[in-house]
Amino acid sequence: MTKSAPTSNIDSFDRKILEIIQVSNRTTSDQIAEQVGLSPAAVQRRMKRMREQNIIKADIAVINPKAVGRGVTLLVQVTLERERADLLDAFKKEMKVNPAVQQCYYVTGSADFILVITAVDMEDYEAFTREVFFDNHNIRNFHTNVVMDSVKTGLSVPMFEE
Repeated sequence: MTKSAPTSNIDSFDRKILEIIQVSNRTTSDQIAEQVGLSPAAVQRRMKRMREQNIIKADIAVINPKAVGRGVTLLVQVTLERERADLLDAFKKEMKVNPAVQQCYYVTGSADFILVITAVDMEDYEAFTREVFFDNHNIRNFHTNVVMDSVKTGLSVPMFEE
């Protein structure tokens, strides 16, 4: 089980730094320092600590799926036949390594998992369903919603003072 980072280690300077790098992680420590009122070295130390504490999980580029030929986004609810720990872990592992799966959430409610998937087209998605869902005897059912318009996407986390 992954532990959450303790929020008590985050002060107002950290929150300001996190706000800035969520907009662009290419902002230099000099630029961040100027905006938050710290030295560049202090900003670098804080960012190093936040990476070590898994507060900053990754430094990534966000790619436009349509620009690289994956113009269909689908939200899929998956219900498993059996919820044994080994079967749950196997499904989670499979989703983590499948490149079409952008996000996978183990959830409560009427489904066991919610997936965000990209596909080239519906034919590509059909091939995905055959390989991932129909060939898996532990999938009871799945329900697909096709995204018509991506109104808001992102992973930014709001930074509030405690």
